[in-house]
Amino acid sequence: MRRRRMVAVAAAVVAVGACSPPVTVPAGPDAADPVCGEVLQALPGVLAGGEERSIGSQSIAGWGEPAITLRCGVEVPGPSTERCITVESGETSVDWLALEADDAMVPDHARRENGSWTFITYGRVPAVEVVVPTERGGDQPTAVLVDLASAVERTTAERACVGADDL
Repeated sequence: MRRRRMVAVAAAVVAVGACSPPVTVPAGPDAADPVCGEVLQALPGVLAGGEERSIGSQSIAGWGEPAITLRCGVEVPGPSTERCITVESGETSVDWLALEADDAMVPDHARRENGSWTFITYGRVPAVEVVVPTERGGDQPTAVLVDLASAVERTTAERACVGADDL
């Protein structure tokens, strides 16, 4: 009896997840990098209260509706004057560029009517992009980055944020 209940619950979860269309954002140019596979395997199943959704591209993840998206293998940003933030989670530390809505580096899929926050890892190869829709980010869109830090840390850190005090 217990086994039938577990199968019924699993079928119900699959049926609910199947109702949402797949997350469709374009894969990054380096999506085939094997490290992206490691990042994807380490991602949480729930992020900011949203369940993981099915995807339609390589090295992509999405959670909830509207979807918070993660793309691994995007173009690695060079030195930048964009705001760079360091997100720490336990012993994990990841630097991110926090892009403004009108920034040329913001991808088309992040240019939403209601707005969004776009973050791209800084100094990491392969680079990872996270887009948090305004209605999902609340007052703390960077909280999502804390929850993703242990997965994103699997990428190789080659540079770090540098502030004016570090020069």
